[in-house]
Amino acid sequence: MSRGYARVTPSLVVHTLSSYSSAHSASAREWLTRLVAFDTTSHKSNLALVEAVEAWLDALGVRSMRVTDAAGKKANLLFSIGPAVAGGVVLSGHTDVVPVDGQDWSSDPWTLTERDGRLYGRGAADMKSFLAAGLSRVPAMLAAKLERPVHFALSYDEEVGLLGAPSLIAAISANVPEPGLVIVGEPTGMRIVDRHKGIMGLRTTVLGHEAHSSQTHLGVSANMLAARLMSQIAEIADRLAGAAPEAAGTGFEPPYATVTIGLINGGTAPNILARKCDFVWDIRSPSPTEARAVYDEVQAHARQLELPLQARFPACGIRTEILSDVPALTGAASTPARELVSRLTGNPACEAASYVAEAGLFERAGLPTVICGPGWIAQAHQPDEYIEISQLDACELFMDRLIEASCE
Repeated sequence: MSRGYARVTPSLVVHTLSSYSSAHSASAREWLTRLVAFDTTSHKSNLALVEAVEAWLDALGVRSMRVTDAAGKKANLLFSIGPAVAGGVVLSGHTDVVPVDGQDWSSDPWTLTERDGRLYGRGAADMKSFLAAGLSRVPAMLAAKLERPVHFALSYDEEVGLLGAPSLIAAISANVPEPGLVIVGEPTGMRIVDRHKGIMGLRTTVLGHEAHSSQTHLGVSANMLAARLMSQIAEIADRLAGAAPEAAGTGFEPPYATVTIGLINGGTAPNILARKCDFVWDIRSPSPTEARAVYDEVQAHARQLELPLQARFPACGIRTEILSDVPALTGAASTPARELVSRLTGNPACEAASYVAEAGLFERAGLPTVICGPGWIAQAHQPDEYIEISQLDACELFMDRLIEASCE
């Protein structure tokens, strides 16, 4: 970008950079080796990776913007190549990865390792290969006479609720001439995904009244109360799954909305009625109306369970906190993105994904958005996560074609 950046909240660091040199070129594989070596597990900082990219951009003469979280321990990174005009392409990818704890890896997850035409390492598929392919083409973008800019948007904490994307999107809106479209590089096998489900992430906390476990009439077990509510949530999930024939043809797998309970914590000892139990659960649906209806139904069940208990123990109760409410990607206005990515990949077919990505947030901001990136979601979050070398090659070709298209 040729113009300066405005200050954004909570924190902004602007880097004014020097000159371009081909000595700073590296292949996508070399970049992937570097990126995988950074342990950017979501509960850790991603600043070391961000700082390394910033230093490299400094040497190339590219201006970048850092947008940090409130604690200053994580950051989004935004930079652009090409003229400061509207209609550019945003290449979006998250820098964080999921944990390797408890997984049985055949090689060091933080060292990119080649075996049988595959590159193994945490984040190889999800989604550092897309970032690696894009970064590898920055020198070529600088050398080309781009008519429209390419914007790189690297986010933090996608894996734990898409926490970094909102401030990154706000920074794009405030500081970049309006982009024409967004490509989110989640692993799709370099196919176009133009729809994904939304997610509502929730934490329900149940408060009981402690007593000796032999004296159940003197207390209320939060665990028992939570179990009843969780049973009703399971019944809702079964009912939604039973609607599969009506949901068929949507392209989602599974085609219906899902409700799952992921974490449960409760109690202090086997012989004490539990004072507290909490569980984390989520609703995934392509329809925000359907997700809200499920939430409201569970809230009604919770109220029915807690009312008679509060007459005896006023402190008892059930409270549900919405941790995240990420919109679905509908594809309703994605035509410009679909057309360009179809041209770059040579494949016009579009698919739907049941996972959630930052694409829905970009679409909600009014930007035509699709998902397309190397690797497969089946390899994501797994021990011995890998990307096929052929997929990385395909993404490099994609970036080369993007450069050509941006010069027209």
